[in-house]
Amino acid sequence: MKGLFLILYLGVLTFSSCAQNKISSQMNYNKLNDQEKYVILEKGTERPFTGEYVNHKAKGTYVCKQCNAPLYKSDDKFDSHCGWPSFDDEIEGAVTRSTDADGRRTEITCTKCKGHLGHVFTGEGFTDKNTRHCVNSISLQFVPNKEAAVENIEKAFFASGCFWGTEYMFRNVKGVLSTRVGYTGGHLTNPTYQQVCSGTTGHAEALEVVFDPSQTDYETLAKLFFETHDPTQLNRQGPDIGTQYRSEVFYFNEEQKKITENLIDILNKKGYKVVTKITKATEFYPAEDYHQKYYEYTGKRPYCHSYKTKF
Repeated sequence: MKGLFLILYLGVLTFSSCAQNKISSQMNYNKLNDQEKYVILEKGTERPFTGEYVNHKAKGTYVCKQCNAPLYKSDDKFDSHCGWPSFDDEIEGAVTRSTDADGRRTEITCTKCKGHLGHVFTGEGFTDKNTRHCVNSISLQFVPNKEAAVENIEKAFFASGCFWGTEYMFRNVKGVLSTRVGYTGGHLTNPTYQQVCSGTTGHAEALEVVFDPSQTDYETLAKLFFETHDPTQLNRQGPDIGTQYRSEVFYFNEEQKKITENLIDILNKKGYKVVTKITKATEFYPAEDYHQKYYEYTGKRPYCHSYKTKF
């Protein structure tokens, strides 16, 4: 009997260790919303002709939504009129094929994270390669050519008042590959600008920064964040008042969190009474097109953001 208990106990320890290793290996994956989980983790399928990349024509690389692994080149994308993005080739080693649960089709998954992509079909004659990777848009994220050559990319979310000004300050920084303004930190799914301005959604106007860690680092960007707005103003920035204009950092991992905490500690010791919040990153909802790169297109300059050395 004691031997049985010992075997069971060791089994529990082994399971716990394996489970912990699995959790640890996924800690750096991107956070998925419910729809993304349904497709990527539960092997669901998005409705045809509804995906973001069905008719997408830009040049670049399509990477895995969950782990950022490069999967497909835009040069291999073609119009199949099937309702989902179609590719006749994948980046070597990036996609794994296996027999689908229905026993008939061939499922394709991301080799790195095992996330579900869709199915692959042959013999249809669409292109000379005679292959069609039928992929859910929601399983992908597009990286324009400027970013495509970067093996590893990282992200940061910053909120420092009006997101027009926040984006202006980061747009041309060395190592920054792309920026996008939007809403995060609240409870409403896919909010509009008008809804966020009402102050009832909990969202902040925020900036998504995609950067090349071989050219810059998170600490450099976080310092710029603190030096281009007033982190001592609570729920406002200049003339803009409301919780949507709060100062907040949304961190993706413990390293980003610790760096932010250290910078705030330095500022507090220098006499700044920093009110910046530090929050785990959640879903980011891109703002309407007319908000993107606002000052670049209007030729105007920020009215509540300016640079001041603080470190």
